[in-house]
Amino acid sequence: MVIAVVLANWEVHKTLVDQGSSADILYWPTFLRLDIPHSLIEPLVGFEGRSVYTRGYVDLLTAFGAPPDSRRVMVRYLLVEADTSYNIIIGRPTLN
Repeated sequence: MVIAVVLANWEVHKTLVDQGSSADILYWPTFLRLDIPHSLIEPLVGFEGRSVYTRGYVDLLTAFGAPPDSRRVMVRYLLVEADTSYNIIIGRPTLN
């Protein structure tokens, strides 16, 4: 399922909801367009598995749905530099 979410006061389209993903991912080009301070990025430690270049992680308030029925949650996004047609992947950590 592909949806739009509000992330750091910006509406972000092309957000993939993937129940099989074990991480919430924010792609680096999208992060740059959101104009979020780089000082919020934390280093990623202990990442194992397939080799992917990460820039760390960032915790961002994310809204799902339209007001007045929207749900706002703090999401920890891995910042990944990769070619993809999506801006964000919402995985099991946020869905549960």
